[in-house]
Amino acid sequence: MPPSRQTAVAATFLGLAAVTAAVLAEVLATVVFAVTLAYVLLPLRGAVARRGSSARVAAGAATTLASLVAVAFVLPPAFVLYQRRRAVVAVFESLPSVIPITVGETTVRVAVAPLIDTGREAVTGLALTVAAAAPVIVLKAVVLVLLVYGLLYRPAAIRTAATRALPDRYHDVLFALDRRAAETLRAIYVLQAATAAGTFLLGTVTFWLLGYDSPVVLGVFSGLLQFVPILGPSVVIGVLAVLDLLAGDVTGAVVVSVVGLVVVGFLPDAVIRTRLAEYTTELPVSLYFVGFVGGVLTVGAVGFVLGPLVVALLVETVVLLSDGVARARARRQVAADRSTDDDGPNEEA
Repeated sequence: MPPSRQTAVAATFLGLAAVTAAVLAEVLATVVFAVTLAYVLLPLRGAVARRGSSARVAAGAATTLASLVAVAFVLPPAFVLYQRRRAVVAVFESLPSVIPITVGETTVRVAVAPLIDTGREAVTGLALTVAAAAPVIVLKAVVLVLLVYGLLYRPAAIRTAATRALPDRYHDVLFALDRRAAETLRAIYVLQAATAAGTFLLGTVTFWLLGYDSPVVLGVFSGLLQFVPILGPSVVIGVLAVLDLLAGDVTGAVVVSVVGLVVVGFLPDAVIRTRLAEYTTELPVSLYFVGFVGGVLTVGAVGFVLGPLVVALLVETVVLLSDGVARARARRQVAADRSTDDDGPNEEA
């Protein structure tokens, strides 16, 4: 017996989806990121549309606002680095060629020149890599903006296609998963922003108390690096510790390493992220961190969104499955009660 038309179309869709994922592998993360951003921006798009704006204007306004926020995150640190490039070079040039490090009664002389040369080569290599990747980054940014705009322009298109492809009895499952995905994605971004803001405040105060110049700038970098999975603000702590060590301040290097990693690197994740995760994502803290860490390690930077999202959808599916079992039991119980009621009069008769 040949398959039904719906089955054949579904199989064709799955095959084409697999081929598309293979062909567009280089921008697949960008596509996924665009979908998550569109989910988060839907309330804003709806608010603009309710004020009488057309779908095109509402989608454009939401996309423009998201683009401006992204630019606001990228430009300040880039501008600060450009403005202070001479100061950074002057710090490295002022370092002596040999630094004596004394621990107890033992003195070790560390040759700084090879370390400076290695660092200069690493920075030069990083700059060349970024410059070579700039066209690709620009193209991915354009693809991201266009995809977000397109998804916001016709937000109901995907849901309509999905509801048409599935029988009516499965629509409640589809709508439940859609609701959980939207709520989880918005919570993830809110959670990430709150953690970054807390890192900025703690970093600024910590660097000010430790006596570093420009504590606000260091706090800004620490907050922004919260959006870089795994590394995070520990990059700032590591750079400061190395600079103190090269300057011969072993005590300062140890203090900033211990205090910075605990207060700036650990506390925001341990306190802010864990406290908010259960309330915003409706997930236990343990499951959220399994999704967060597993997603980052498996699929890279975009995993900080995909990991918790996949876990949340799995939990929602388990809830739907348990609800279905409970409903089936309730229906069987009702049928049994009716059967008993029907048998009663027959026995009396």
